[in-house]
Amino acid sequence: MKNKEVKYLDLGRSEYKLTWEKQEELLNQIVEIKKSNSNLGEETAVITPNYLIFVEHPHVYTLGKSGDEHNLLLNYIQLQAKDAVFFKTDRGGDITYHGPGQIVGYPILDLENFGMGLRQYIYSMEEAVIRTVALYGIEAARDPHATGVWIDVGKPSARKICAIGVKSSRFVTMHGFALNINTDLEYFKHINPCGFSDKGVTSLEKELGSTQDFGRAKKLVLEKFAEVFGSTLV
Repeated sequence: MKNKEVKYLDLGRSEYKLTWEKQEELLNQIVEIKKSNSNLGEETAVITPNYLIFVEHPHVYTLGKSGDEHNLLLNYIQLQAKDAVFFKTDRGGDITYHGPGQIVGYPILDLENFGMGLRQYIYSMEEAVIRTVALYGIEAARDPHATGVWIDVGKPSARKICAIGVKSSRFVTMHGFALNINTDLEYFKHINPCGFSDKGVTSLEKELGSTQDFGRAKKLVLEKFAEVFGSTLV
């Protein structure tokens, strides 16, 4: 039986390391159930849960497992002066920034519940964000050469509004997406975002010219996530 119910956890503002540990705890819980199920028949198998974490992080730079540390343009002392920290992670992708005013979403999903592979999963996350920003009158799209959600793809003015980087184990996901709402974009000037030195970064606030209702933005992302994944949020 496929379970498309997703348990929603809003952690408010939380340190990156604590949230990473929470993700790993939930992922390992699901993986252990799947391991146990491999020895059981379909009638006795335990249904695997799915989770979606929303969080705002204090200033932090994170580097993907295949990323280049040289894309962080600050040294340790400069990081401290900007009240930021740095983590090497086990997700895909290069370097990115998380901070206040940004919706960071960590879906911990058993993709077998949704009948999709990793590529379709990333596509679906991108689609949920594209549909969300469309509600604000912003036309966003995918870049065939880079993950995430972009505005003015293929133009010199191309800029990223949402970064995506994931990891999966036994088709269970962790890490996820970071959508800039009222994010302080100055922090992106200290990195080559996602390894690109020639592309900009933007936010809803910058595109619309005014600070946005953060609670409303979270609600809209949740609605579009549930819509795209055909899931029920609880």
